[in-house]
Order: sequence, then C-alpha cells, then structure tokens
Amino acid sequence: MVPTPKKENAAALNLIFIIGLVYVLYVLKPVLVPIIIAIILSVSAFPFVQFLERKLRINRVISAIVAITLLSLVIFALLLFIGFQLSDILEKGDFYAEKLSNVYNTFATKLETYLGIEKNELSIKKLNIGATIKNNFVGIIEFLTSSGSFFSDIILIPLYIFFFLIYRKFFKSFIYRAFSKDGNTLKAKTILNKLYDVQQNYLVGLFMVMGIVGVLNSIGLLILGIDNAIFFGFLAALLLLIPYIGIIIGSLLPAVVALATKDSLWYPVGVMVIFAFIQFIEGNFITPKITGSKVSINAFVAILSIILFSMLWGIAGMIVALPVIASLKVVFDTIPELKPYGFLIGEPLDEYLRSGARIRLKNWKKIRKEKRIIN
Repeated sequence: MVPTPKKENAAALNLIFIIGLVYVLYVLKPVLVPIIIAIILSVSAFPFVQFLERKLRINRVISAIVAITLLSLVIFALLLFIGFQLSDILEKGDFYAEKLSNVYNTFATKLETYLGIEKNELSIKKLNIGATIKNNFVGIIEFLTSSGSFFSDIILIPLYIFFFLIYRKFFKSFIYRAFSKDGNTLKAKTILNKLYDVQQNYLVGLFMVMGIVGVLNSIGLLILGIDNAIFFGFLAALLLLIPYIGIIIGSLLPAVVALATKDSLWYPVGVMVIFAFIQFIEGNFITPKITGSKVSINAFVAILSIILFSMLWGIAGMIVALPVIASLKVVFDTIPELKPYGFLIGEPLDEYLRSGARIRLKNWKKIRKEKRIIN
C-alpha cells in the first residue's frame, strides 16, 4: 500500500517535532535539570511539609523553609562524610600505588614467563595510581568550581523547591486550566495524583533499597576484611541513583583497594562477586518487593532511557531518567491515543515471555485435565 501524502506529511512533521524537542531539551539543560531535580525533591519533602502544616499548625512558608533546611543539612552532611572518607583514602594513595605496582610487576613477570611477553611490550610503563587519583580528584574539583552552573544550582534548586511547595495549589490550578476540556478536571486530577504516587513511591522505595543494599554491601566487605568497608558499601548503594550502572562503578573502588591491600587475587574477585550477587538480589527481589507495581518500567526501556538521557544531560540525565520515564508512562497510560507507548514502556506480561513450546504444553495439560473431568 502506497502511503498517502497526508501520512507522509504527518510522519515528516513528527520527525521534525522530535528533532526540535531534543534540541530544545539539550539547549535548555541548565534550566530544565535543576527544575526536574527540584520537583523530585519537592515530592520527597511534601509529606513532611504536610505534617508540619496539618499536625503542628505551622505556617506554609515556615514549613517549607524548615523542610528545605533539613533536606539541605542531610545532603551537606552526606557530602561532608564522603569528602572526609575520600580524603583519608587519598592520603593512603602512595601506599596503594606501591602495592598495585608490585601486583603489576608480578603479573607482568608471569606473562613473560608463561607467554613470552616482555614487560617493555606492555602498554603500562609505570603504575602510579596515587598520583592519578589525586590529579583526577583535583581536576574534578577545579571543574566544579569553575562551572558557574554548579554554584547557581546550589542556590536555584532550594529556591525552586520553596516555590513548588508554597505555590503547589496555584500550579495545580494552572494544570487543571491548561489540560482540562470544558471545565472537566477529572482526567487532569487523575494524572496528577498518579504522577505524585509514582514519584513518591519511587523515592521512598529508592531510599529504602539504598539502606538495605548499603547494609548488605558493608557486611560482604567486612567479611572479606576490606578497608573502609562501611563507606564503600554505602557509597555503592548511593550510586543506585544511577540505575544498573551505579553499583558496578561502586564495586570498582573496593576491588582496587582489595587488590592493593590483600595478598591474593581472590579478594578483588570476591568483591566483584559479592556486589554482582547483591545487584541480582536487589534487581529481582528487593526493588520489586518495595516499589511494587507503581514503577513498572521494563529493563530494556530503563537501560535505553539511561543511555539517551546521559547523552542529553550527562550524569544528571542518568539520575533523572527513570523518574521522567515513569512519569511519561503515567501520562501515556491515561491518554487513549498514547496507550500503546505506555504498554511498550511497562513490564511485559508473562504471556509475552513464555516460549511457544511452554504455551502448547500448558494448553495440552489443560485439555487433558478437562478430558479427565468429563470421563
């Protein structure tokens, strides 16, 4: 069937719209990313603000200021703790570098003995991990301090949160007016309530999962006798903010420390195995049990969204990818014309994952059972 001119024009317009939207999102990154982060944090702070307003009868402005202050103190204390721990690790950088150099030399000697590969043929001439870490750390700090957006976000995000909290009824009224036809606000209210439930469920579930995974990681590292086990365990849990990839990154640092401080290669291997096992438990049992069915995004879409958002907005994009996609799924599921896209984003039903042979076997058993009942 030859496509009609109208269909061709519609497809071309849709393509132009998508390209234009991606370009606008990329250009407006300094504006959109702080706003999205502020919305997510506002949702997490809202129950506390609501408690202050309804139970303690505190003014809305004062409640918002108290919530933002406590949230800022928690984040600041967490960053301060991470900074002190990283400083302690950097002080041991020379010791780790010397140990890793010995491991490298031993490995190179074995390669030369068994495979005939000489040391000078290897790409690594000299291993100085301590200096590398220190130089990179300084470079990161210089990058952050030289970036105006870093300091502006520190000021703007709390300011955005404040306005979202005190103007929440005003913004809700705007959404009702903008997206309701003929004064019927039921659909807009339904979408807004579902969006809040999804974000709240995602955030609460994420914090709970972080705590459980942090404890499990720390126990595993303590069993292996790794230095700074609790810090590395909870650092890897904190990196769950970057789904799928974060815990892999978090496992590399304790594995390197294990390689530098232990006499056997089985220790870094053990670190990787423990983190991989905990990742499996988290992905298949802990997260589905805690978050339930409200945040139901299939793994393929989740990984694809993380890649695309990271290309669009960098690390910040990786962090906000899943909340944004979960919100889009709510919108798609509510609007009839967009339901197929919501179906594509969601978890597939069991019938789509079973093999044809398994389905035929199930049907055959069902037929056999019915025949026995008849006979």
